[in-house]
Amino acid sequence: MDELLEPQECVQRNPQLSAVVIALCKGMIDREADSKLWQALLNMQMAVSEYVEVLGLALILDEAEGYAFLRSRQPRDDGEKIPRLIAQHKLSFPVSLLLALLREKMAESDASGGEARVIISRDEIVEMIRIFLPEGSNEVRLIDQVETYINQIVKMGFARKLKGSEHMFELHRIIKSFVDAQWLSEFDQRLADYRKRLMPEGDA
Repeated sequence: MDELLEPQECVQRNPQLSAVVIALCKGMIDREADSKLWQALLNMQMAVSEYVEVLGLALILDEAEGYAFLRSRQPRDDGEKIPRLIAQHKLSFPVSLLLALLREKMAESDASGGEARVIISRDEIVEMIRIFLPEGSNEVRLIDQVETYINQIVKMGFARKLKGSEHMFELHRIIKSFVDAQWLSEFDQRLADYRKRLMPEGDA
């Protein structure tokens, strides 16, 4: 009879599985950023899925786009209660707005049959945000604010700075999973809500 191993023992006896699970618990695995870790994940996809399921998590893997991450899985119909292992962080309205606008930018690029890579400049992002702010906003302060929002987006893995260019960014396809189709279907209403919240009282 084969020896039965607890999930912790499985990870301890398979250093490669351990490396993959730990990387996923820390954040996203990106094919371009770490091709070896990505290939290891593909080779052990079933084992990884079974292991993280014990932790109340689900493996989200998009092989075509080249990324994977963990998400809290849905409880079963038997009334199962799952403790939350991955903390949820509420985004500020400006960062949420920027993320929504970048998702729309990606959707427009895909619809037009453009290149798979979606590149955008800091100046383009400033113009995207500007229309939601009162006229006459301080230009220097606006740019500083937008750069702060962009840095948060980059830190979360939704975009990356292009090498050799301080103000050019490539959007990451993981945005499509974070801002899903249902979210986009309510996009206009969400933008109207953002506009009201960002406008000072009396100018709405």
